[in-house]
Amino acid sequence: MVTATTATQIATTATASTAATATVVEEEANSVISSDFETFLTMLTVQLQNQDPMNPIESSDYAVQLATFSGVEQQVQTNDLLRSLASQMGVMGMAQISGWVGMEARTDAPVHFDGAPITLAPSPDGSADQAFLIVRDASGGVVQTTEVPTTSDYVEWAGVDDNGDPFASGNYSFELENFAYDEYLSTTTVEAYGHISEARADGANTVLVMESGAEVDAEDISALREPA
Repeated sequence: MVTATTATQIATTATASTAATATVVEEEANSVISSDFETFLTMLTVQLQNQDPMNPIESSDYAVQLATFSGVEQQVQTNDLLRSLASQMGVMGMAQISGWVGMEARTDAPVHFDGAPITLAPSPDGSADQAFLIVRDASGGVVQTTEVPTTSDYVEWAGVDDNGDPFASGNYSFELENFAYDEYLSTTTVEAYGHISEARADGANTVLVMESGAEVDAEDISALREPA
């Protein structure tokens, strides 16, 4: 004989079991809701089949779940679209930048010297009344120190020593030491034009490989020109 107390215990047990089942189903649904609509519907059906008949789930709760899934599904589709657009933009960016190969880019990376003059773009300290161009070889050793004007005008480095003899072919880098009233102020970088030999995608960035072997982010190129 089923008494009122027994019925209450059965209902309580059923409710707890159903709640636990519903919780598991909902957690599983949340984990796959963004990837499989059919799976979500299957889980929703299981939730309906296992609900407590004495305490059924409100229809408004189902509406909230469906609305939540719909919102997540739309967000996933939006993310897919954005990824597609980003991929297309990357392809277009590479197509555009590939045209840079063979051109000369201005950068502070080391530049390859092969006997032809190199165009430099010094950036002297605004307070300097004297500036010296420091030339370093691939090992970092100073091979030449030459006084240059304290302006931002281009300077042509001929690649010859004080006796007029050409330096060996190789990679060279440049910097500027600034002085005022014979007092040292600072050392600033000197950009130089070098040939671009390759453009390569590196994740979201585009990397330019210079003739010197230096790798430079495309966004760090300050100027571009046709080869002299």
